[in-house]
Amino acid sequence: MSEERTAHPTGPALEPLRLAIRRVLSRLPPGLSEFILFGLKQAWACLFGALVLFLIIATKLVWQPDWAINRYDALFVAALSIQVVFLYLKMESWDEAKVILIYHVVGTLMEIFKVHMGSWIYPEDALIRIAGVPLFSGFMYAAVGSYMARAIRIFDMRFTRYPPFPLTALLAIGIYLNFYTHHYIVDLRLGLFLATIVLFGRVRIYFTVEKKPRWMPLVLAALLTSVFLWIAENIGTATGIWLYPGQTDWHMVSLQKLGSWYLLLYVSFVLVTIVCKPQPPDMQEPPR
Repeated sequence: MSEERTAHPTGPALEPLRLAIRRVLSRLPPGLSEFILFGLKQAWACLFGALVLFLIIATKLVWQPDWAINRYDALFVAALSIQVVFLYLKMESWDEAKVILIYHVVGTLMEIFKVHMGSWIYPEDALIRIAGVPLFSGFMYAAVGSYMARAIRIFDMRFTRYPPFPLTALLAIGIYLNFYTHHYIVDLRLGLFLATIVLFGRVRIYFTVEKKPRWMPLVLAALLTSVFLWIAENIGTATGIWLYPGQTDWHMVSLQKLGSWYLLLYVSFVLVTIVCKPQPPDMQEPPR
């Protein structure tokens, strides 16, 4: 088997399916083929998150309170099993698994604090929990890191004008701490929004769907991704995974949470870059 095939992110088990899809796409007009391939690659990048979201919805529909295992515990076991299968089938790299572990820890710590402060609650019982927080919740954060790490690899993402790591780490620490400190002192998120633009406003993400590199401003990519995460959060509250104070009947999550996700994405991205170092494009950036 060729080096390109063994290294492909689908893994050897799904390689025949990947090749069959590429044969079908090769018969389509180039523009349409690339558009469909972009969607397929995005779906592949967010596979872990999509499966977690599917499990959340499915368990809401079928779960009974008298079953032998709690819903949260079953979700934890299922999410962990998905990770094991991904690694066994080489559908995920060990670097991506490291990102998921790091983000699981970081996310769980914030969950423990937020639940303690009454920002939201987990209304159901669980055995696998710490300080009232089911450990499954960490996988919801880890899904974000998983998507980023997989997307960087799948789309061979490269970055121009990427700021030095110490500055990005300082911003990420400031954002992360503000999620804690705004309960006690002034909320600094407006300044942090500005800081993301100052630090990342000139950064371009170059990505390759098929052959031709294309680009998008990193700030725009973060904003669009935060919209999808806000939609996923609405699904989470609709299925009762967690609830905000006073939320008995479902209602749309505040748009303010979209801003929170936007900031949290920068924390996620900096955590990902600890393992997946940002690389510059092979070619020179075109003149403006």
